[in-house]
Amino acid sequence: MNNLKTFSMGGIHPDKYKITTASLIIDAGLPETVYIPVKQHIGAPAKILVQKGDKVKVGTLLADSDGVVSADVHSSVSGEVLKVEALESGSGYLENMITIKVEGDDFEPSIDRSEDISREIPYTPEQIVQKLREAGIVGMGGAGYPTPIKTSLPEGKKADCLIVNGIECEPFLTADDRLMIEKAEQIVIGAKIINKALGIQNAVIAVDENKPQAIEALSKITRTYVGVNVQTCATKYPQGGEKQLIAAVAKREVPSGRLPIDVGCIVQNVGTVFAIYEAVMKNKPLFERILTVSGDACRHPANYRVRVGTPVSYLIEKSGGLSEETAQVVLGGPMMGSSVTNINAPVTKLTSGVLMLSDKLAHKGDETDCIRCGKCAMACPMGLEPFLIARLMRAGQTEDLRGAHVLDCIECGCCAYTCPARVPLLDYCKLAKIELKKKK
Repeated sequence: MNNLKTFSMGGIHPDKYKITTASLIIDAGLPETVYIPVKQHIGAPAKILVQKGDKVKVGTLLADSDGVVSADVHSSVSGEVLKVEALESGSGYLENMITIKVEGDDFEPSIDRSEDISREIPYTPEQIVQKLREAGIVGMGGAGYPTPIKTSLPEGKKADCLIVNGIECEPFLTADDRLMIEKAEQIVIGAKIINKALGIQNAVIAVDENKPQAIEALSKITRTYVGVNVQTCATKYPQGGEKQLIAAVAKREVPSGRLPIDVGCIVQNVGTVFAIYEAVMKNKPLFERILTVSGDACRHPANYRVRVGTPVSYLIEKSGGLSEETAQVVLGGPMMGSSVTNINAPVTKLTSGVLMLSDKLAHKGDETDCIRCGKCAMACPMGLEPFLIARLMRAGQTEDLRGAHVLDCIECGCCAYTCPARVPLLDYCKLAKIELKKKK
């Protein structure tokens, strides 16, 4: 245990609830209708290319990236476009949505659907980046940053280490774990593709110690691939955060306000790396992903391969429907995920899980007065003082929030998890960041 790598500052050890670790990835099938947002990434929404009445296939380009920080969006099904409309999102903004009625399952002929593993990478770095752009690849670990940008080094920047993030430290989620077990070689090849695009030789696949099958599968494969190694990390949340993982694996600290590339590192989630393999070697756009449906109120937890645009309600029904114990449905993990107000909301490129939680896990109880115990500060992996941020927000002292370094908050939820007074510290941190960004 002492030889396992981890970050040094803060962190917590929540119950893992990895109840679907042994559940093989199964195909979720096709719903009657899919709802595909044209903004599933950080940056500008993609420009819509289709209209009502158009016929599309699986992999048809629906919306073209608009600018550098944007991403293409493809159809996940074949059928007829029923609507192209602007809908109000949960945050109050209007988002363009493309509704498609499913008819059959016809793929674009350019997509290689064979199970054969393609090992030789015949493309130049420039061709790799172009393929990623055309496939609409974005970071699938939660950030949604367009991957072509991360595989094109800014002028004056150098990278010497690629870290493939296989930590998956959120409770309940096991999609990445199963992906590493079942698609180990494709992930290793995906790492080699990124290395070639970046012109570097070193790739480290970081895996949490609680994933022994994934460690074994990847370690076996990497023996035959030069430049890709597996690093086992000690279990601690939020080890999957970029800055925490870089500190653990590369022993480098990303300064406040800076990016991983500033210390020579690139971090990619294993789901993204697998999508990179499929985009480059199989000419397959990003129109589906692996996700976990689980939770202590879920009747039939499972790991699914799901088409983008599939309604969450469809997956809930596949897993036995909403039980009487369900108090909350969460997209993502219980620590950093978001509560669903409409279970017909669609799965996107960024949806890592659908959780059905009972009242026991959904609600921690009523808030009481802060007792100034400092547990939130000790748990914060960024060295912040969440209790101070909450106090400043309550007092309306937004100008002082910048000095409290709230913009460094990674929204991991460690503070709220440890607070004995059940103060919604994470909510205060999120609000504080919004206020500062408004002023900027």
